[in-house]
Amino acid sequence: MEPAGIVIEKLAKMYARRGSEVHALKGIDLEVRGGEIFGLLGPNGAGKTTTVGVCTTRVKATSGRVTVNGIDVRADAPAVKRSIGVVTQFRTLDRSLTIRENLAMHAMYFGLHPKDAWVRADELLADFRLSERAGAFPDELSGGMAQRVQVARAIAHHPSVLFLDEPTAGLDPQSRLALWETIEGMHARGITVFLTTHYMEEAESLCDRVAIIDHGQILVLDTPEALKRSISAETVIELRLEAPNDALVERLRALPGVVSAQASGDAVRVLTASQDGVLPRILAEANSAGLKDMTMTKPTLETVFISLTGRDLRE
Repeated sequence: MEPAGIVIEKLAKMYARRGSEVHALKGIDLEVRGGEIFGLLGPNGAGKTTTVGVCTTRVKATSGRVTVNGIDVRADAPAVKRSIGVVTQFRTLDRSLTIRENLAMHAMYFGLHPKDAWVRADELLADFRLSERAGAFPDELSGGMAQRVQVARAIAHHPSVLFLDEPTAGLDPQSRLALWETIEGMHARGITVFLTTHYMEEAESLCDRVAIIDHGQILVLDTPEALKRSISAETVIELRLEAPNDALVERLRALPGVVSAQASGDAVRVLTASQDGVLPRILAEANSAGLKDMTMTKPTLETVFISLTGRDLRE
């Protein structure tokens, strides 16, 4: 097994807000193995960005300990910064510099000789398929291309750990897929990737292991496949109804073969352990509430996520 790239022990973070205490993290423990792509999933306000902030030295923890490549983030922040790359949710490229200049300046900032920095910039432009836009300014780039530049810049100084905080938020599907290929390429080179995302299919496609966090606590941690198996469901049935009600949900839950049933608006999601004989019973109950539509799918990571965190919208 590779040595741990990131170790988080009993990490807690409390903010004072409007005269009260807000506990963003409540003593979480995580270990990210060297060389893996690790995903941290959670609703808005769950604690994802705070966790990344502490690991990258931008946020000071209330208590607990974090080490990156064996270096304590509180005891030696400069050494940690030299060994990591960070891509935040926001575009942080210098708009007064060209793409090539952004890359070279970053490399120089982290200690590369100017001659080597320009060579490194050209290497990255080629690797990330950006050579034709080397002289362009950030404002001239599409969102997907700008995000590729930010990832390229983050690894310009050869970090061993890369933090990506919702890197594909707001990107179109083509740009998202291109960035996935980039992340997989860095993984192939042995870079440890710590990824936060709202996209379940992204985590399912990319991550070796996934943790789901909510209200500052880790709910589960395992491989995507193991997490899907953990809900003991074979089929997910979505029912669109004219008049869903609590009594209907309770009757569905009581049916043999039904693992769970959960209502949200005009829909009810039913998880079943098998399809043997259960579907006609579900349809009979649904018809009594005015069945409008039905879909059947296999469980996904989103199924696990919703079952743990609920379907209510978060601010």
